[in-house]
Amino acid sequence: MDKGQKIRLQINDMTTDGSGIGRSEDGLTVFVKGALPGDTVQAEIFRVKKRYALARLLSIDEPSEDRTEGFCPQDSRCGGCPMGRLTYDAQLKLKERHVRDALTRIAGLKEPLIRPALEAENPWRYRNKASMAVSTGGIITRKGGIVENLGEPAVGFYRGKSREVTDCPDCALQTEPAVAAAEALREFMRQDHITGYDPRWEKGLMRHMVVRTAFGTGEVMVILVINGKGIPHAAKLVAMLDEAVEEPFSLESVILNINKGKPGEIFGDRTEVLAGRPTINEELGGMRYEISPLSFYQVNPAQMVKLYNKAAEYAALTGGETILDLYCGAGTIGLWLLNELRSRDREAFAGTKVIGIESQKSAVLDANRNAVINGIVNARYVCGKAEYELPRLMDACVDTADSPASAPVDEDLRVTKTDVVILDPPRAGCDERLLDAAAAAEPSRIVYISCDPATLARDVKYLSGKGYRFMEATPADLFCWTGHVETVALLSKLDVDKHISVKIELDELDLTSAESKATYVQIKEYILEKFDLKVSTLYIAQIKKKCGIELREHYNKSKKEKQIIPQCTPEKEEAIMNALRHFKMI
Repeated sequence: MDKGQKIRLQINDMTTDGSGIGRSEDGLTVFVKGALPGDTVQAEIFRVKKRYALARLLSIDEPSEDRTEGFCPQDSRCGGCPMGRLTYDAQLKLKERHVRDALTRIAGLKEPLIRPALEAENPWRYRNKASMAVSTGGIITRKGGIVENLGEPAVGFYRGKSREVTDCPDCALQTEPAVAAAEALREFMRQDHITGYDPRWEKGLMRHMVVRTAFGTGEVMVILVINGKGIPHAAKLVAMLDEAVEEPFSLESVILNINKGKPGEIFGDRTEVLAGRPTINEELGGMRYEISPLSFYQVNPAQMVKLYNKAAEYAALTGGETILDLYCGAGTIGLWLLNELRSRDREAFAGTKVIGIESQKSAVLDANRNAVINGIVNARYVCGKAEYELPRLMDACVDTADSPASAPVDEDLRVTKTDVVILDPPRAGCDERLLDAAAAAEPSRIVYISCDPATLARDVKYLSGKGYRFMEATPADLFCWTGHVETVALLSKLDVDKHISVKIELDELDLTSAESKATYVQIKEYILEKFDLKVSTLYIAQIKKKCGIELREHYNKSKKEKQIIPQCTPEKEEAIMNALRHFKMI
């Protein structure tokens, strides 16, 4: 296949960014932007790689029966809704298939049980958080320095794979307050000649506008991200925003965030209240939450209820359980599970507890505050990386060599047993050290909430090697018209009580391995992978003996009467000790 070649393709799949997938006559995978599953298209190849090719859509010879006219005049420029021309039912089926394919291909599961996707009753104006970029056409250079180019203000979203801001006077996925606030900012920038930020030159004042809308209370927060110390005539802008947000919504908070660097990141480190309160309140599913400017909160509240209820179903709480909520964010999932149990059985609720771990301090503060607001005293939260904090909280793993030094563990936080682990990681999935720690806690069930099927499948495969079996998964359409899908999956610890009887001759057994729980080879491999150290069998035997682990009598004896045995170095001794703790031999 050559660049410039024109081909006819049958499209049978679609990527998350909106490229149709077909195969050429010789079996090469071809990606065509704008093509939909079921289309037959004419395309022109513009890039050829070893295993795939990229093609430009020329015409649609036979449109898919699932193709529609679309709903957004900006779809060709913005790219935020790659499934905007696909029927909603077809989107759901495609997302279910993406989850199934990832678990089959990456996790190696045969016919994984995938429940029907939790569909949205209303797939419009569902986003409670709008993150919009701001531009005034960029900065131009002239002899003698940089000159600000005050073009027409644009408030909207970055065009795919670029830093070009597509101005969006309306967006069918955003709330009415978000659309109204964006228009108020445009008008303010026109009247007061305020510049938009240009990332190429790192010049210009207004960088982003983030609007958070609480669906249950109607409260609205506007966050203005600037590249400077303040906004000229800020009181005027606040008044314009307040006037723009109409009933049944009300503007309750205007926040200023300073970001003078951090390219590619929306928020900077400094945040201050410009007007109103520092937080807004949300009420949903019988729960109340305080939402701060940087809080993580699911973007689709109606679908969040369905997702969390499915997580509660998978957790199957009956009372008396200890639940570990890892990557807990503002604590919404763990608190939801406790509240669901409280609504069924207050006595069972009283004997159940949640311990959440989160690395962002602001989120931990939000989680503790949300627990207080909802009258839940049996939820505690720890700030730190879960891969370090969880082993520290577990009685069996206190003071592990790979944990950083930290304060003594509060008795209320000490983990002596675990029944359920909740995992809700970012798109990159879980750190392997966290998965090791979660498996070491030996919960009977792991409920994994994922926003990326590929990393979910990767982590399911890893956990299967730790004694956990994938049971089922349910996709949830929290991101209607986009290629993203949220998934909640249930993994269960293999039942060690179920066994079969096997007759084994004693002389076939490696008694050393049977007694020690891990072979010397396994210990060596563990230490090499974790510490990048090579240790000898002799050194392992020395440390095992030092720890009181009985060795076979004849082991390591030399025929020489006076033998010189090298002693294990402190560094390697610590690595071997860590391995023995890992394999629960000490």
